[in-house]
Amino acid sequence: MKRLEGDFIEAFRAHVAPLVEAAPIDAQAFVAWFEALKANGPGQWDPLFDWLQGVATLEDIKWFLTQEAAGEAGFEDLVALTQVKIPDRAKLELARNYWDEMGRGSAKGMHGPMLSRTTASLGLTPTIDTTLWQSLCLANTMTAFATTRRYAWHSIGALGVVELTAPTRVSCVDAGLTRVGVAPEARKYFALHAHLDVEHSKAWNSEALIPLVSEDPSRARFIAEGAMMRLICGEQCFETYRAHLWTHTAPLVHAAE
Repeated sequence: MKRLEGDFIEAFRAHVAPLVEAAPIDAQAFVAWFEALKANGPGQWDPLFDWLQGVATLEDIKWFLTQEAAGEAGFEDLVALTQVKIPDRAKLELARNYWDEMGRGSAKGMHGPMLSRTTASLGLTPTIDTTLWQSLCLANTMTAFATTRRYAWHSIGALGVVELTAPTRVSCVDAGLTRVGVAPEARKYFALHAHLDVEHSKAWNSEALIPLVSEDPSRARFIAEGAMMRLICGEQCFETYRAHLWTHTAPLVHAAE
């Protein structure tokens, strides 16, 4: 399974290679390139989220959240696995991020259980067997990055681009849940991340990306690949979710090319 995983990641890297050729190796220029992914990266501003905010029914949103929950790899665990033996300044930033994810020591504030409470309150029952392969692919790609040391810089890029791009999407989900009458406590996870991830992204870029690339400019390419691969996984999910939700036909289940 590890060999299959490695073959998949390496094929995916080859696929995104042309997309990251322009990524600079100067640290400040690289962060500017990285931050521009929020506006022009794959899957950004997908119409799915405006639809979830303003049109989707409660059942539509519950189906969407079931897919998302089943593909959730656990951000705090991915951060913890990624920070092993990385340079001190970046390690400290990942530690601060992890502490926030862990509710700063309060069980009620832990982000993972907060999401679990949301799924439970909405009566969602996510399972692997009913989850689209695109969602599973996203989770498996993130897990491969964080658990395989040769992809440590890829994981830094993938996690960083989540912090960069998530706030706009989760704010739409929170607004959609509000519109259909979901109680504040049940949507707390989304309301929190709509604001907190903005600050997380700024800190990640200044305290992890800049020092890492300044110390070794060759890391920029790997960080860029990880970010691009994560965005493409998200883009595939959004397109497939729309294919299901907007037509209410059977979701696409064919294998990735």
